[in-house]
Amino acid sequence: MSYRCDICDKKQSAGRSHTHKPGVAGGQWKKRAPDTLRTFQPNLHFVTMSIKGVMTRVRACAKCIKRVRFDNNKLSINGKVLSI
Repeated sequence: MSYRCDICDKKQSAGRSHTHKPGVAGGQWKKRAPDTLRTFQPNLHFVTMSIKGVMTRVRACAKCIKRVRFDNNKLSINGKVLSI
């Protein structure tokens, strides 16, 4: 089971982060602020939604949950009629 949203297909992505370390002025930046690889993961939650009239437990990101609740509890995403 992959770590992705069942509604919008949002998944984890790779990126870089770096922290600045104290050092002398004019020092070498490659040693003072190295880039490290990391993964950015979506904020997923299990929620029970009505998809085409059938109550289904899906894994949805927080953005999709907010969109469904904001649009009067009814929303159509990628041809699926959703409600909470």
